[in-house]
Amino acid sequence: MTARTAAGRHRAARRPVTPLTELVQNSGLRRRSAVVAAAGGILVSTFGAGAAQAADVRTEKLSNTLDLGALADEAHKVVDAAPVVTVARDARLAAQPAVVAVTPAAENEEYQAQLAEQEAAEEAAAAEEAAAAAAEDEAAAATAVANTVAPASASGSDIISIAGRYVGTPYVSGGTTPSGFDCSGFTAYVYAQVGISLPHSSSAQAAGGTIISAAEAQPGDLIYTPGHIAIYAGGNTMIDAPKPGDTVQFRTIWMSNPTFIRY
Repeated sequence: MTARTAAGRHRAARRPVTPLTELVQNSGLRRRSAVVAAAGGILVSTFGAGAAQAADVRTEKLSNTLDLGALADEAHKVVDAAPVVTVARDARLAAQPAVVAVTPAAENEEYQAQLAEQEAAEEAAAAEEAAAAAAEDEAAAATAVANTVAPASASGSDIISIAGRYVGTPYVSGGTTPSGFDCSGFTAYVYAQVGISLPHSSSAQAAGGTIISAAEAQPGDLIYTPGHIAIYAGGNTMIDAPKPGDTVQFRTIWMSNPTFIRY
């Protein structure tokens, strides 16, 4: 092998492989063709390798027949898929800054209208709540007054007059004095003020007196239901020591079918 031949092979080995190189190699043209890429498409030229390798012209044309359209499409695909993008050196990228318009809250009519509507709704709700609370307070005050004052129907009854002195006394289980009463301890203490002695038991007090009808009952008579006894205050009211946590008070008769007792 000559030095000239070896140098040629060395240069060929170092020659880079490009998409067009692959295209030519894959097309079967190899050394017998030259491919030139231009802006308008692909130009393919075939030429012989020398007189020693010459062949019949017709045979040469047949063996070198190539679909130039397919080759051009393949070349475009290679170029399109290439990862390299070429940009002119004097290219400039212009970006327009975004313009944002800000309207102050004080000048935003729609926002101010929403605020006004919200404030009006809150004020209406607060007013409604205040009115409901005032009504509850008024009702509670009226009830408190009613519970401390003997009804007009009880006027003239010494027992009711005495019982009214102890309104507000706390309920105490087993209590029999103004420091605290239970139901039968209260009735026994009040009756003792007019000289009538009663046992400290609601059922025993009911059994010791005379049963009368509701129509006959007078303020100062006892009113009984199993487990509880009170003093009748006329109409549909009574005074008693209700239960733990409560105090002596005038209130509406809550028993569904009470028994009236007279001493």
